[in-house]
Amino acid sequence: MTPTARQQRPRPSPRRFAALLRQPSARRFGLLLLLLAGCGVALLLVPRPDPADLPRLAHSLGGYAPLAAILGGALLMVALVPRTFVTLAAGAIFGPLAGAAYALGAALLAAALGFTVGRLLGREFVAERVRGRLARLDGWFSRQSVLGVITVRLLPIAGFGLVSYGYGTTGARVAPFLAGSVIASVPTAVGYAALGAAVTSPGQINWYAVAPASLGLIASVVIIRRWWRAERQPAPS
Repeated sequence: MTPTARQQRPRPSPRRFAALLRQPSARRFGLLLLLLAGCGVALLLVPRPDPADLPRLAHSLGGYAPLAAILGGALLMVALVPRTFVTLAAGAIFGPLAGAAYALGAALLAAALGFTVGRLLGREFVAERVRGRLARLDGWFSRQSVLGVITVRLLPIAGFGLVSYGYGTTGARVAPFLAGSVIASVPTAVGYAALGAAVTSPGQINWYAVAPASLGLIASVVIIRRWWRAERQPAPS
């Protein structure tokens, strides 16, 4: 690289950075990044409870235990706790069927919360700056159907909470996002709730209940293959 080229390369300056911070959308986006960073640090530092100890806590809550499970599970997923742990805990507390139902309720609420936070704090900043291929990708999210959301949810690209935040920063519609998020969560919710129930009642679990967890992988392959074939088809003239 010649000296002239090095001189022409733009360099960040405190003045440009200060001007960026004066923009409301940039400040909100920075708050979103700080929120995600704080959740990540807490995830590393806060110890997780043993699922075998959770039934005693649920018993102390009495009739409020299901509501606490849904609200608490949703907040944990929004805080980037893996959905697998939340579902295992729900199965350990309530059994395979009720645990799966409460885990799905928590997933729906967590998807709505994460999407809302991402939309409020990050969408304007992203929309102002996407260009070229990123703009086309944002347009793809805007046109996405329930099937498209299921495809993204089943891909092992990021955790449940992080994907929810990310979707909020795109132009995705909320109804297909929520529907796709719940549908994609069903197979693993049933399977992991059954595994969680096995922790506390190993002799009372029908292990055929774990079979739906394998549907996630099968569905991923089928959906990705259909999406790939559709992308390779020439656009209509």
